[in-house]
Amino acid sequence: MTSSDPIDTLLSAHGLRRTSAARLVLGWLLAHPDTSYTHAQLQLALAGDDAQELDRVTLYRLIDRLTQVGLLLCRVDSNRVRRYQAMPVSVHAAPHFECQSCHRDRSLAGALQASAGDLDKAAQTALETLKALGYQGLSMDFAVRGVCVECATGSTDAAP
Repeated sequence: MTSSDPIDTLLSAHGLRRTSAARLVLGWLLAHPDTSYTHAQLQLALAGDDAQELDRVTLYRLIDRLTQVGLLLCRVDSNRVRRYQAMPVSVHAAPHFECQSCHRDRSLAGALQASAGDLDKAAQTALETLKALGYQGLSMDFAVRGVCVECATGSTDAAP
């Protein structure tokens, strides 16, 4: 790949090696920005790629490194399951909904678009306050938990 590849540029800018595994994982997550994946879901999604199959440990280490440098957002849901997604452009507040019935995780960015400015300001104020107190490496996660419309109504049209 050429050095003008945006994934290579991101990896290099964050001090990571531009391996085929790193390109594969980051590329997949960037291509699905509004979806969060558990480790197992990500491994299953990537298994369909004939070019390379990642073993469980390699994938775990890679998503851990991508998270540490801020390229991935890691959330822990109410069942203590880690979910990963590409870091949103606005890292101040990444609103999402976790269904307590089907355990799907959905971005609320579109649904809360009218309030996005207020949410971002509140998150920025909280982060600045914590930073002034000496906290470092901050990001914020805004999770709403409940039962999604599909589960509440028994709809079978639910998206995976």
